[in-house]
Amino acid sequence: MAGRNPLGNLFGRSPIGPIQDHMTVVDTAAQLLCSFIQATIDDKWEKAEKIYKQILEAEREADRLKRNIRQNLPKSLFLPVPRGDLLELVTIQDHVANSAKDVAGIITGRHMQFPEKMQKGIMEFINTCAATSTQALASIQQLSELLEVGFTGREVKLVESMLNELNRLEGKTDKQAIALRLKLFKIEHKLPAVDVMFYYEIIGLIGGVADAAENVGDRLQILIAK
Repeated sequence: MAGRNPLGNLFGRSPIGPIQDHMTVVDTAAQLLCSFIQATIDDKWEKAEKIYKQILEAEREADRLKRNIRQNLPKSLFLPVPRGDLLELVTIQDHVANSAKDVAGIITGRHMQFPEKMQKGIMEFINTCAATSTQALASIQQLSELLEVGFTGREVKLVESMLNELNRLEGKTDKQAIALRLKLFKIEHKLPAVDVMFYYEIIGLIGGVADAAENVGDRLQILIAK
């Protein structure tokens, strides 16, 4: 194809391939969070604890990949983006898995189950947050194509449309979080005060998955703009 950057072939999948692999693992943690929350709602705590361990494994694998990228990413690369920007992208991606781990850790540690009136809303919320992570992953998977064309042409427009959808999904999670907090506010007088405090915290942490995914998109947008 005319206008393609031959340097993309020079480095093969590196360094973009490992960054995409990292985001894939990060997204795995976010997707597992859906099954984890559903298991707690169904009062299947043995299953929930198994899924929690899988989330921990995904988060640890993401950390391992992150360290490998930091240690092995060449300091001199003929790429259309600075090395530091790629390292920053990996750091931001990592927050998705960290947020998923934090949510599952608190719920497992306290054996918490959301009140029945909130359960449908919380599942809709977590599913949208997971979709946001998946959209971020889909966008990052286009990074190889962007590299090949030197961050120009129709590939850029495709990614920008994907990032617009990512922003839309994250905006939806904001509205869902507000609705959940309102539901909790209406029933909090019937619940133990400590539990109420943690319910609010967990809602915020679940939203943090979507926020982190949106930040991945924001960083990718900056790379495109440079």
